[in-house]
Order: sequence, then structure tokens, then C-alpha cells
Amino acid sequence: MSNTISNKIKSYLPILEWLPNYKKTDLQGDLSAGLTVGIMLIPQGMAYAMLAGLEPIHGLYAVTVPLLLYAIFGTSRQLAVGPVAMVSLLTASGIASLNAGSPEQYLIYALTLAFLVGLIQFGMGALKLGFVVNFLSHPVISGFTSAAAIIIGLSQIKHLFRINLPNSEHIQEMAVAIFQNIGDIHWITFGIGVIGIIIIKYGKKIHKSFPAPLVAVVVGIALVAGFDLTQYGVKIVGDVPSGLPTFSSPSFDMQSWKTLFPIALTISLVGFAESFAVAKTIQAKHKNYRLNANQELIALGMANFGSAFFRGYPVTGGFSRTAVNNDAGAKTTMASIISAVLIVLTLLFFTGLFYNLPSAILAAVVLVAVSGLIDFKEPVHLWHKDKFDFTMLVATFIITLTLGIETGIISGMVLSLLVVIYKASRPHMAQLGRVPGSNIYRNIDRFTDLDVKENLLMVRIDGPIYFANVEFIKDKLDKWIQERNDQVKMIVFNMESVTNIDSTGAHELNEWINAWRKSDIDICMTSIKGPVRDVLNRWAILETVGADHVFVDDNSAVSSFDHTMDSETLEKYTPYAIQSNLKK
Repeated sequence: MSNTISNKIKSYLPILEWLPNYKKTDLQGDLSAGLTVGIMLIPQGMAYAMLAGLEPIHGLYAVTVPLLLYAIFGTSRQLAVGPVAMVSLLTASGIASLNAGSPEQYLIYALTLAFLVGLIQFGMGALKLGFVVNFLSHPVISGFTSAAAIIIGLSQIKHLFRINLPNSEHIQEMAVAIFQNIGDIHWITFGIGVIGIIIIKYGKKIHKSFPAPLVAVVVGIALVAGFDLTQYGVKIVGDVPSGLPTFSSPSFDMQSWKTLFPIALTISLVGFAESFAVAKTIQAKHKNYRLNANQELIALGMANFGSAFFRGYPVTGGFSRTAVNNDAGAKTTMASIISAVLIVLTLLFFTGLFYNLPSAILAAVVLVAVSGLIDFKEPVHLWHKDKFDFTMLVATFIITLTLGIETGIISGMVLSLLVVIYKASRPHMAQLGRVPGSNIYRNIDRFTDLDVKENLLMVRIDGPIYFANVEFIKDKLDKWIQERNDQVKMIVFNMESVTNIDSTGAHELNEWINAWRKSDIDICMTSIKGPVRDVLNRWAILETVGADHVFVDDNSAVSSFDHTMDSETLEKYTPYAIQSNLKK
């Protein structure tokens, strides 16, 4: 009993699984990873907060309490949680429609959004709805991510060039604005940004642990301070408040909730999809623990609650930071705790060092991060392998670029569902013929020289028979019967691939059998699965077909048909005795 309770508690608090057994040998890897990711988080957190429309300090707040909460509740031991480019853009997109009158009001909306995301993710985890994210297919995520990365990149042009651009998530509007203002480029700012991009992009070639973003920050600060570039118009971060995040409260105004809910749902699904995808990839390399999708939702929900009540904004697991965390040697979420401690020390003692940080350097951090999100290979791969998925990817990509982030992801989910419904409504069906000299039957469209009887139609349906596909199945059968010039005397249904029959399917199947028999076409069934046999019995279809017309395999049905054609009695053959086996 005590073991059961202990295991239950550990399932809700995964930290209790590894912490009591923590080894000193793990500390070296966790310490190295924690410090590396912590250093990486400082410029990234500030840059992503700026992308979300917030003061840079809130990006650092978002990697204190949320990181600690995920370390307690998360099942992944390498996932690095915090602000990411995609969620930051979605945050800015969702709050824009509320027309905040001041930075303080904007922050309240960001806190409210984080609270809603936490509520949705925690609720989905508690209700075990982790499977819902499966409706975001890989092509949809790929198309959406690539389009969002382009939009994010264009949104940083105003900081890189220091030109006036409107806040927009539509590429056509952004392109027109950039074209109209391109002549106002501030070349010193642009030069600093380019230096930052080069350092961040190519710094990793020196060593995989080289803190390129932090070096870019240091170089940017040194250039501004050393040459007093603010007097030449270079925009800097300015005063960064010191101290730990104070307790904050989201808004509980229902009108704000109603406006923010769609974007909160989008962030919840996209954030979890991104987070769980990278967590699965890393877990596959270790295999010394198990991921739990529903517990991951709860953990991310708790992390977002932490953001909502400690002056942050929505967070999720990030691709790049998690990869760095793993490569730097992280063994447990102690690495995340160490990263959070480093951020706390920065908030307490080192925020003054960021006064001269150029906004162009933060833009460079974002631009390099999102450049890796644009996937050029996947569309080409899908074009050659799967035209349906290619169409979904391109459609999601174009819709996201032109109509906006929220519309793009919702359209992608709808497209995924439509494709699933379309494919489910058109199950694969095959006419079967016998391989000469054997009792094996195969698809006549895939094998040559099969024995096919003109008056015997053998059919295999690969999938359930239900309301969405009964018309397609009947049309296909009618077409095949007509192709044989109405010479068919027997239809043999091979049921080995039929997984389920609903009430509509059962009703229609019964109608077909009666109609065919009135037209002098008899019916046999073979290879029926137990659960399907139960359904057929429940709807009295087996009674309609007849016990002597149900066989264990195709060959028995064909033998019965051959002897019927020869006017011999069926008593010589042993039909499948279903009467005594219906419940097996």
C-alpha cells in the first residue's frame, strides 16, 4: 500500500524519482550544463522579451521561478524551459489586439496570457488530454514554424536597421513597410547588428561550448561604451532593474480572458508540441527514464503559473537550449536549478552591466535563433514522398505568412483533420485472386498471373466500415460488379483488415446483402476478427449471411463456391463454425 502511494506521489513529483538517488558523478555534468545554459539564457531571455513587446528584464524573470517549477514537476531531465522565439511572437500577436494603454497594462496582459496558458496546459494534463497535440501533424508544424520564423525575423529588422516599422504579423504589410523605410537605415546600428550575427553564427565553430550570444553581448556593450555610440543614435537597453521578481497578479477580467483565450490555446498546443518533440528526441538518447505526455503538460502549466505570478510571460521547452543542455552534460533537472540560480545572481548583482547593451545585438540573437527554424529540406522531401502532406505544409506556410500566426496554426489543424477524414472516408480496397498452385490470395492490382474467376468477386476492405466511408465502399463494389458485366454470382468479403463496424456500417451492410441476394448474388465472409464478429452478431448480420456462408479463410469460401457451381452439396465442406465461437 505504501509503495503504491509512494509511486503515485513520484508520478506527480518526478523530482522525487531522481533526487534521493542523486550521484556525485552527475553533478559535474549538471553543473557544466547549468552554467552553460544559464549564460545562454541571459541574452536570449532579454531578446525574446523584447520580441514579445516587453522590457528585457521580464525575459530574465521568466527563467527563474518557471525553471524551478519545471525541475520539480517535469519528466524530462534535459529539457530547458524558458522564453522561445515562437511563443514570444505569439504573445506579442495576442496582446496587440487589446491595445494596451501603457507598459504596465501590457505587462498585465502578458501575465494574464501566461496564466491562461498554464490553466489550459495544467487542465489538459490533469484530464489526460496529451493526445490532442497529435492533431498538429509534422507537416503543419513544419510549415507553421518556417512561416513564423520568417515573420519573427522581419519583426527584428526595425531593431537591426533602426527604422520605423509597424507591428504586424502579415508578411505583405511588413514587406511594404520595409521597402518604404529602407532608405532610413542607421548604418552604425546595422554594423553592430551584423557583428553580433557573425559572432553568434560562427562562434560555435570555435567550440560547441563557446558562449557566442554572451560574447556578442559583451562586444556590443564594449563598442557602445568605448566609442560612446549613443550620441550617434545607437539605441540601447538602458536601465535594467536589479533584484528578484516581485509577486504579480494576472487580470481576472473576463473580457480580457475572452480576447486572449484563442492565442493562449495556440501557445498551449504549439508550445507543448515543440517542447515534447525535443524532449522525446533527447530522451531517446538516454533511455534511463520515461517521458509522460500528461505530466509534461502539468509541468509546463506549473511553469507558466510561475511566470504569471512572478512577472514573466508564457514559456515552453526550447530546441536550441535543450540541445545545448544535453551536449553540455546535463544528467538531471538539477542543471535547470543551477541555471535558475545563475539568473538569480545576475538579477541581484549584474543587471547594471547591461545598461549599454545595443538593441541590435538582441535582434541578432533572435535572428540567428530563428534562422535555424526555417526548414528547406522538408518541403522537398514531402514533394517526392507524400503530396498530401506537402500540400498541408505549403498551405499552412502561406496562410501563416499572409493571414497571421493564429489563423495559420488553426488552419493547419483543420487541414490535418480534413486530410484524416478524407483518408478515412476512402479506405483501401482490393480485389483478390489466388496465387497459382497455392491457397494464398493477393491483390490483383499488385500481383500478376493470379487466378481470378469472372463470377466470383473476392474483396478485402482495409479499415473500419462506418458512416464516413459506406458510400465509397458501396460505389467501389458496384463499379467492380459492373466491370465484370454483371456475371458475379458470389461476393466473398475478406474481413481480416476490418477493425470495426459502427451502426451505420452494420445497417448498410445488411441492406447490401439483402439487395445482392435479390439480384442472385450470394455473399460469404471470411477471416472475421473477434470484436467485429461480435458486432455482426449483435446486429444479426451473421444470421442474415448464414452460418454456412462464414469461413475461416478465403480458400474454404472458394471451395464452397466451386462445389455450389458444380451443384454439389455443401455438406462435404466444413464451413467456419461460428455459432459456438461468437464470443471467443
